[in-house]
Amino acid sequence: MTTDDAASRQRIEATGPRSIAAERIENAYTGDTLPAEALHAAERVTAAPGTSNLPPPPLCLGRDDELATLRRILTGRLEGTITQSGAVHGLGGIGKSTLALHYAHRHRGDYTLIWWINAASPDEIETSLTSLTHTLVPGWAATAERTAAVAWATQWLAWHPGWLLVYDNVEDPDDLAPYTGALHGGHHLATSRRSTGWPDSATTLPLGNLDPDDATTLLCRLVFKDTAPTPRQQADARALAADLGYLPLGIKQAGAYLAQNRGVSLDAYRRRLGTKLGKTAHGITAERTIARIWNITLQTLTEVDPLAVEVLYTAAWLAPDDIAHTLLTPPGTDPDDTAEAIGTLAAYSMVTDTGTTLGIHRLVQAALRTFHSTDDQPPRPARGRDRAEQAVLHQLAPPPGQESAAESQWDTLTPHLVALAATTPPGHHNAPLTDAYDTAAHRLHQRGHTARTIPLLEATLAQQEQILGDTHPETLTSRNNLALAYREVGDLERAIPLNEATLAQYEQVLGDTHPETLTSRNNLATAYQSTGDFGRAIPLYEATLAQREQVLGTTHPSTLTSRNNLAYAYREAGDLQRAIPLFEATLAQYEQVLGNAHPKTLTSRNNLALAYQSTGDLERAIPLYEATLAQREQILGDTHPDTLTSRSDLALAYCEARDLQRAIPLNEATLSQCEQVLGDSHPSTLTSRSNLAYAYREAGDLQRAIPLFEATLAQREQVLGNAHPDTLISRNNLATAYASAGDLQRAIPLLEAALAQYEQVLGNAHPNTLISRNNLASAYASAGDLQRAIPLLEAALAQYEQVLGNAHPHTLTSRNNLAWARKAAKARLLPPH
Repeated sequence: MTTDDAASRQRIEATGPRSIAAERIENAYTGDTLPAEALHAAERVTAAPGTSNLPPPPLCLGRDDELATLRRILTGRLEGTITQSGAVHGLGGIGKSTLALHYAHRHRGDYTLIWWINAASPDEIETSLTSLTHTLVPGWAATAERTAAVAWATQWLAWHPGWLLVYDNVEDPDDLAPYTGALHGGHHLATSRRSTGWPDSATTLPLGNLDPDDATTLLCRLVFKDTAPTPRQQADARALAADLGYLPLGIKQAGAYLAQNRGVSLDAYRRRLGTKLGKTAHGITAERTIARIWNITLQTLTEVDPLAVEVLYTAAWLAPDDIAHTLLTPPGTDPDDTAEAIGTLAAYSMVTDTGTTLGIHRLVQAALRTFHSTDDQPPRPARGRDRAEQAVLHQLAPPPGQESAAESQWDTLTPHLVALAATTPPGHHNAPLTDAYDTAAHRLHQRGHTARTIPLLEATLAQQEQILGDTHPETLTSRNNLALAYREVGDLERAIPLNEATLAQYEQVLGDTHPETLTSRNNLATAYQSTGDFGRAIPLYEATLAQREQVLGTTHPSTLTSRNNLAYAYREAGDLQRAIPLFEATLAQYEQVLGNAHPKTLTSRNNLALAYQSTGDLERAIPLYEATLAQREQILGDTHPDTLTSRSDLALAYCEARDLQRAIPLNEATLSQCEQVLGDSHPSTLTSRSNLAYAYREAGDLQRAIPLFEATLAQREQVLGNAHPDTLISRNNLATAYASAGDLQRAIPLLEAALAQYEQVLGNAHPNTLISRNNLASAYASAGDLQRAIPLLEAALAQYEQVLGNAHPHTLTSRNNLAWARKAAKARLLPPH
């Protein structure tokens, strides 16, 4: 994952009328192209009536009001709802999944298809969508790549209305945006512990504990089945439900235990529970309640089925959903014995079992990972951990001759590797597992799921520091990779110090001119550049280039990378007189050394087109963009991030050329693909969203432009920070959109704030600062405040002429604005400045 191509992809984005900017993506990911015949098939394939992957219907009592509200939310009949998306949120163990599953079964006849999606991560969402493709087109899906299968499922849902998608256990609401934002033909229902972060278009339903009467009824149904309890038993059930805090999961676990152990009365169970609780469950955490319930259950199971206990502790360390029975069956163990043990666990409601996979509640996992089976045993916080690790490693090791089949195992086992990495006990070490973490991180990174790599990389680094030492080359590589992951997700507060520390160690261990040291120096420069700190970035790029020319030679690929990065930094800092000749020279060398169609050559060609565009020379820029896009589609595939970058670049160039009929559809398609491939809050997706809003504004469609600008600004403030250059672009874009709508009361303060930040962050003469100054002056003029507008326009024009030249489009626009303002001042008999 180590990268050295800091400016290998461009950031394209507009900040004002007829403005020019660029998109930069730091790393290259691989992607797959969806075959045309598969896209066509999605339209023609129909689902059999009642198609679903729903687990069996649960016992759900006392949620009638919530079910009715949920139905009104999804059908749009609840006051205030505007779309067909809803989210049920609440504490762990509260019954969110049970409610969603009960809703799905109750309204099964109302939907053409219902699909249950494990949604704890983007990767798991994709896995569930892949299974939909396997259900609808099993023949084609058997040989399809994972990315193609996910795309096919998305296309099918776009073509066929009337479905219900249930996203269970959502950790980050942004993970759903590629689907809820693009699929409008059915209902989206999510369950989550998260109460915040949901879009305005999704109506949320908070879920609390059960009503005392409903909790008592549920407990009696679980314990006595269809037999009517006596008044005494009902009283004991009510008291036990109160002891459990009316927590649905706690009631379910206690009821299952009592149903399996008929000789234990409700009152006796209460007494046993009381010795564990020390007091009733009112006011204590759900985790503590569950831990004490399970203490009783596990003591019993340890005597009657020890294998079930071992299986349970193993599952506690894995991802909570879709744990294959085979993963819980070690070599040499009879699968029938494992199946029996899982059946016992299901009977006690400790797991849910489909016959081939099982699921375990996250709250139960948390309790088991720090749980002791009896009070007199020494602490064993990692019980089951070794078995879980060995199970995953065994399935990742292919039998001889079956290496291709093992490749697909990575997709299935990656969620379990992430779970193991995120719960690594202090001081724990497993060298083969560390290697697996590194491989899984690389695979996720290639697919654009860089945020998911962070726990894997953190665990890898921690173990390498422990075993190899703080300055071992492999440790330094892992530290560099983790800094890269932090930077990719916009966490520059952690990325930059880690880059700085890594560079210092490389210099100490390998020397000042070692290739790895030079790569680390380049990566630090890129991190500085990401914050807009060109004062530190450019000298570091220049020093790295000089050293690479001396150590590696002038045409070494790494030297060409440095030259490209330095040219890009010059361009981004507004120094086009140095940027363009350097881009042209670098492209010529790439073509000579690597060939005309090498990905780095294509990047260099795209960068040169960007530089031409920055000077207003669209006649040279657009053909170069078009040629680069065609080559990237052919060589890298239709959804590769570099291809998306080219598409975004070309769309903005069309917009600059006022060819909106080509610009807008291309922007819309690119944004949809960025959301799917990179995620909703990836910096490149935010750039694409901003570009589309800009195109809408240029077309005069402010009703679509302004909400998109507002959403992008809010996300950038959250992901990149308040003063990041991209955030400033968003702030300026939103302000100019307000001004275009005639809302100067909101536009002018926002423009003033943006200009002050531009001057502070990028400097007084940066092209974006000049654009911001011109926009503020135009807003003053529109408000009739020519005494403030004219001096600002004069200053902006003088700087445009100096920085961009006398004939640049921005210069011409600025000169025209100044002439208009002076004419207006003369007409009002106001002396010009």
